[in-house]
Amino acid sequence: MDRSYVLMTDDCCDLPPEYYIEHDIPVLNVTYIVDGKAYRGTEMSYREFYDRLRQGAMPTTAQVTVNEASAMMERFLQQGKDVLYFAFSSGLSSTYESGMVAARDLSEKYPERKIRVVDSLCASLGQGLMLHKLVKMRDAGKSMDELADWAEANKLHLAHIVTVEDLMHLHRGGRISKASAVMGGMLGIKPMIHMNNEGKLITIGKVRGRKASLEAIVDIMAKAVGNTPNDEFFVCHSDCYEEAEYVAKLASKRFGINDYRIHYIGPVIGSHTGPGTIALFMMAEHR
Repeated sequence: MDRSYVLMTDDCCDLPPEYYIEHDIPVLNVTYIVDGKAYRGTEMSYREFYDRLRQGAMPTTAQVTVNEASAMMERFLQQGKDVLYFAFSSGLSSTYESGMVAARDLSEKYPERKIRVVDSLCASLGQGLMLHKLVKMRDAGKSMDELADWAEANKLHLAHIVTVEDLMHLHRGGRISKASAVMGGMLGIKPMIHMNNEGKLITIGKVRGRKASLEAIVDIMAKAVGNTPNDEFFVCHSDCYEEAEYVAKLASKRFGINDYRIHYIGPVIGSHTGPGTIALFMMAEHR
């Protein structure tokens, strides 16, 4: 591992806390507010968080501030290390911009050091899968610039295919009308969503029925992947592990890949998607 630089990120990657510890990844925690109280990281368990949402809570989130990003970066700059920050999508948050402002200010203070901030244009385990690939490159001895350049060249080949269960949560969050939520719920309509090239989540289709939506995740991903080689994939869920496992097994059989990770959607992303969300992430020809 090249110890001349630090690879850091934020917890919108939705990797388990032990992953960051095991792989020596400093993490900026994004604040989420539930019923007027602010939380960070795993101060509230995943299960409790989603139970609170099911009971009607509507959490809000805050971006990483410039001061927070600056404080973490400077800790390593003072040690004589360069910094690479792999940030949450600019299409969903201003966290990346905070990182850029912090990097600009610190570059004036530490002109001998290098700071690079990469807009992942990814979210949840999509960002997590890209980070995981960067970790493997770092551990193989690649330089900071090699990691950053690879991420910039490949981030639009990380496909995110998502479906949600709770249309009323999308309505409460202002994403669809109440009439659409009620009608969709009555008809069992499930939206199919993907991350576009601007790093924003957009609806690309609808199917009827939960099982059909889970199978559609894999079908849509197959079209995006094309002939792109993959040796692993990630699946995330908002407190619906059995269905996430169903998607993972479908994908494993479809793509002939046995190496995959299933993990929770954390409270920051989950605040906007609600319970019952499932997403599949793979490298692809296009998003």
